[in-house]
Amino acid sequence: MGSHRRPAQSGLDRSARVTVFSAAAATAAAALGAAPAGAAPQDTPSDIKAKVDRLYEQAEQATESYNKAGERADKLRELVRLAKDSVARGQERINTMRGALGALAGAQYRSGGIDPSLALMLSSDPAGYLDKAAALDRIGARQADELADLQKAQRALAQERTEATRKLVDLEESRKAVARHKRTVEHKLAKARRLLNSLSSDERDAYDRASRSGRGELPDLGDAVPASSRAAAAIAAVSSAVGKPYVWGANGPSGFDCSGLTQWAYAQAGVGLPRTSQAQRYAGRQVPLGQAQPGDLVTYRDDASHIGMYMGNGQVAHAPYPGATVRYDPVGMMPVSSVTRI
Repeated sequence: MGSHRRPAQSGLDRSARVTVFSAAAATAAAALGAAPAGAAPQDTPSDIKAKVDRLYEQAEQATESYNKAGERADKLRELVRLAKDSVARGQERINTMRGALGALAGAQYRSGGIDPSLALMLSSDPAGYLDKAAALDRIGARQADELADLQKAQRALAQERTEATRKLVDLEESRKAVARHKRTVEHKLAKARRLLNSLSSDERDAYDRASRSGRGELPDLGDAVPASSRAAAAIAAVSSAVGKPYVWGANGPSGFDCSGLTQWAYAQAGVGLPRTSQAQRYAGRQVPLGQAQPGDLVTYRDDASHIGMYMGNGQVAHAPYPGATVRYDPVGMMPVSSVTRI
């Protein structure tokens, strides 16, 4: 397969999601072994290979959408947790305020529960009574302030509950989006598998050799200096991942999709990158391709749906597509969208 092909790809944590989705992909691939051929009768082997290339590209675009939806679901899950904690704390505060107000109201009632003018006439100590009445006035003013605070806290709590409910709705929508993009990826990969199965054994072997031969071997990367110490660390991480399988939705350490590889590599350098290639292209300073240095991120296609790491001497390392492994390819393997220095 030519080097221009690639693709890829729910309260689970990241590592659990990789395991589950990798297993799902493996199960789907196994089930497709006996699937009927998806090629038209008039298709030549080169036509079939071109169709597979397009399907892999479409699958990779869906994979990046899947990654984006998964990242959003993770963030929303944390926001929901924080919102629930805040609501619980707010309710506890309101309960405390209600208790204090109830105790104050009870004391006030016991101290001045009859008409003030009658109480003054009946009092054996008018001066003392007036002093007590003034104190009750102050207590009343304090009670009014605390009641206003309670009402304000109740309104804030109601708003927090509404916001928490909205976040829960958003989270459910993100979960549905994850599942939808997952189905799209599986459909594209299944169709590509059927097309490949329509080739003869010799044609499939030739296809596999064309896509893999020599690509895991270390090419001449020249002697260019990495853009920074963190870029050097990320380069070392990517180099250690060469030969590991492409797994859609995965960000290491045993398998990767394209943006999962670059995210994982820079994480080893202590740098947090967004999950998708579209977001990673804006995670640093963009530079011209002619000024690329080792460690820079190279995005491809107009929609930036594929990404790799520049390794020097016109070579990138990347996770290409299902069935292939992390490997080196020429930087010009497909149209470059941008070069980003982290």
